[in-house]
Amino acid sequence: MTQELVATIIAGGKAKLSLDHIQLLLERTEATHTEWLASDVAADLFYETGDAAAIQLELKKNLDELQCDVIVQPAQNRRKKFLIADMESTIIEQEMLDELADMIGLRGKVSDITSRAMNGELDFAAALRERVALLRGQPVSLLDEVAKRIAYMPGAAELVATMKKNNAQCWLVSGGFTCFVEPVARHLGFDKFYANELLIEDGKIAGLVAEPILDKTAKKTALERACAELLVSLNETMAVGDGANDVPMLSACLMGEGLGVAYHAKPNVRAVIPQQINYSDLTALIYAQGL
Repeated sequence: MTQELVATIIAGGKAKLSLDHIQLLLERTEATHTEWLASDVAADLFYETGDAAAIQLELKKNLDELQCDVIVQPAQNRRKKFLIADMESTIIEQEMLDELADMIGLRGKVSDITSRAMNGELDFAAALRERVALLRGQPVSLLDEVAKRIAYMPGAAELVATMKKNNAQCWLVSGGFTCFVEPVARHLGFDKFYANELLIEDGKIAGLVAEPILDKTAKKTALERACAELLVSLNETMAVGDGANDVPMLSACLMGEGLGVAYHAKPNVRAVIPQQINYSDLTALIYAQGL
């Protein structure tokens, strides 16, 4: 039994898709037909059958001069019933621990640890404890001040709103802290959120995180819990994240024929997650569903 595949091409940055680009792809690949999703921005190409990885590679090769993202997946079940998303550097632009460290003059030291941990070079839990320890004794008011720096990733609000409009559930799962994750989740309309708890003592940051720490295993577990709780199959789910602690969640989604996407991800994440958004914003995940 053959399975129809759909390849979604999304232009990023200042790139523009033209009719000529799409016609070229139709001529050079075995696509049966195409449909525009947004003029100059996104289009679908359909294939009766084939190898998704090979189609993706061929399309990227022929779009080499353009900054375009290519998502190839089964056409069936492309419209998802559940979204699970990482928060920092995915739904929002910041890494909040780095921002906290910046306010006390330690950004360089903390951001280096963050970068290495997100690239999978350090154990996530150990790196989190090390960074949080540097905040010990700082006033709790610092948390409110740094929260003012939160900037939403382009396309984040549109993505969640579109999912909700189409009766999908949305969960936010972060290795960051509830004091930042909760307001972000509520502002955008996520149905549930999971995060770590930063401990406070006598009005000051204790330099400790409540155990157990929500790590890469917990993110994958959250995906599995959602499928069981919401009665959705993995092929009806979409997961997005940028760091090494998102890989098990993204991989589990892909293994179940869902859409697991590395969003402007770290090099070691891109090396293992084939579905990637490297140029466009989070609206790419709307187009990937044919919306």
